[in-house]
Amino acid sequence: MNKIKGWIADFTGIAVALIALGVVVGVVFGDAPFVGYILGNFTDLVGTLGDSGAVGALVLALLVGLYN
Repeated sequence: MNKIKGWIADFTGIAVALIALGVVVGVVFGDAPFVGYILGNFTDLVGTLGDSGAVGALVLALLVGLYN
């Protein structure tokens, strides 16, 4: 059971790193294959939550915390 939990944790870490990489590549280079969708979805999410003021700051802190 611990081995399966370890695999899930590793997979989740890889997925979060790929999403962060996709956002950075999208910001730096613009639209690229598979990156455009990640950046578009991310900016839509931040825009939607940013309309709520403090909620946008809370989400930003949460995303930074998840990445670290």
